Amino acid sequence: MSFVGKKYKLDKSENFDEYMKELGVGLVTRKMGNSLSPTVEVTLEGDTYTLTTTSTFKTSAISFKLGVEFDEETLDGRNVKSIITLDGNKLTQEQKGDKPTTIVREFIDNELITTLTIGSVKCVRVYKAV
Repeated sequence: MSFVGKKYKLDKSENFDEYMKELGVGLVTRKMGNSLSPTVEVTLEGDTYTLTTTSTFKTSAISFKLGVEFDEETLDGRNVKSIITLDGNKLTQEQKGDKPTTIVREFIDNELITTLTIGSVKCVRVYKAV
């Protein structure tokens, strides 16, 4: 749980455009999404985690309890049901909706490696602690 309270800034991203395309995100929004370097922070109060993603374009926060399904509006405007589990240093999020997606956030030393998967498309985004 050494990742709680740390902030991570996007350092590099692979295949994000293809991932957004697979979600049905339009060209203009994809171009904007590809140009951003968001910061991610995980906080914990009691048994409720909050995952905040901040960029110059938009700030998004989701609050959740491990293993409890919740409603989420994604950054691209989809309404999904999500469930997040913790295994060691990995937070795994399953988004259920028209386009089921898995997001694995792995915290290693001073890095956050986020792997986003939809169908056969996989995107890896690496964040560095700031």
